[in-house]
Amino acid sequence: MREISYRIPYGKTNLEFTLPSSMQADMAVSRQVEPLADVQDAVRRALARPTGSPPLAELAGPGSRVCIVFTDSTRACPDHILVPAMLRELQKAGVRDEDITLLCGVGMHRPSTLEEKAAKLGLETVRRYRVLDNEPQNTAMLADLGKTPGGVPVQIHRAAVEADLLLATGIVEPHQYAGYSGGWKTAAIGAGGEKTIAYTHGPAFVDHPGTRLGRIDGNPFQEAVAEAGHRAGLRFILNVVLNEEKRVVRIAAGDPELAFRELVSFARSIYEVAVPHQYDIAIGGVGFPKDVNLYQASRAPSYLFFAPTPVVRPDGFYIVPARCQEGAGNGVGEQRFLKAMRDAPNIQFILDEARRNGYPPGQQRAFVMAKVLEQNRVIIVGSECPDLVAACKLTPAATMEEALQLASTETGDSCTVLIVPHALLTLPVVGKRSRL
Repeated sequence: MREISYRIPYGKTNLEFTLPSSMQADMAVSRQVEPLADVQDAVRRALARPTGSPPLAELAGPGSRVCIVFTDSTRACPDHILVPAMLRELQKAGVRDEDITLLCGVGMHRPSTLEEKAAKLGLETVRRYRVLDNEPQNTAMLADLGKTPGGVPVQIHRAAVEADLLLATGIVEPHQYAGYSGGWKTAAIGAGGEKTIAYTHGPAFVDHPGTRLGRIDGNPFQEAVAEAGHRAGLRFILNVVLNEEKRVVRIAAGDPELAFRELVSFARSIYEVAVPHQYDIAIGGVGFPKDVNLYQASRAPSYLFFAPTPVVRPDGFYIVPARCQEGAGNGVGEQRFLKAMRDAPNIQFILDEARRNGYPPGQQRAFVMAKVLEQNRVIIVGSECPDLVAACKLTPAATMEEALQLASTETGDSCTVLIVPHALLTLPVVGKRSRL
């Protein structure tokens, strides 16, 4: 029997595997776009001609207090290029080094290490400027900005709110709650307090039909982060779109809403991929840095599930290769996810308990995964913590061969398989004629 070979990201390398010829396989990949030849030059041009905003040199001046919120190590955003470019513009405007704060938007993730800050920004930048982590549970460091019309409490780090000029970086890519990430989200959630993160990631938002991948308008999460960003005073963003190799293909700077929507329009053209039907099995790749822990790696099945239509039929399987060398993850949110998944007697308990009593930030990932597991099984391949995977009600498998054997015993040998090498950078849309 002829077997077909495939490759899918696994850590910083690729995992090779084969499918029996009896399985009917399709691949969903983003449209191939050539990376920008000179990213630094493209950043300079974007800053010189921002969308819907004056240049930074006209927004700041001597004596201005400036805060730049940048993404944490779980995002492949090239902040080592973006942030120094913004700093050069601020320097031209006469802003003093001591009046600039660089705030790592960790949200509810663990604080970043010095090494991670240096990797994100460059060692020279870390040595020269004040660099902080968001502290979502430290009320002394949070400004209370009231509630949005939808009732979302807005708490943002004081370094951001008290600045005369608030800036942010970000990646515009499919996002399970926001539809597309970037824009307002880095400041509103990355620099947000626990109350803001808890409410926007709560069961009412996650259950809302407008909270879907790829959806911007009519999305309560997107509406909430836009309002929170407005209240925090976010004036200017520098965002990028990446291809599957995590190389920059488009850059925009300027007004947080207009520049964001400009990039969303482009991102749709490369990330959204038509597929003809639902499948018995979907194999989703994550790769570094998202597969360092189970909390992040579990985004692959949930992204494919929360597509406009779930890509796997009920009772089918999601298979995700992920090393998970940090276990469930070390942050507050990751540990809450672990406790909820591990300690609940069953999946229905997680759903019922969340809908009755809500949950703190981080635990929303347990609720999201429970919604996936209510209809499908999830197999994690090649993790360094198989016992923890099993304790979290997922299925560990040492190899892809073992995972496929497990799945095919229930789906049959002649099952349909969708392979999505970059599950977080590909949005399969079921029901349209595939271009693959």
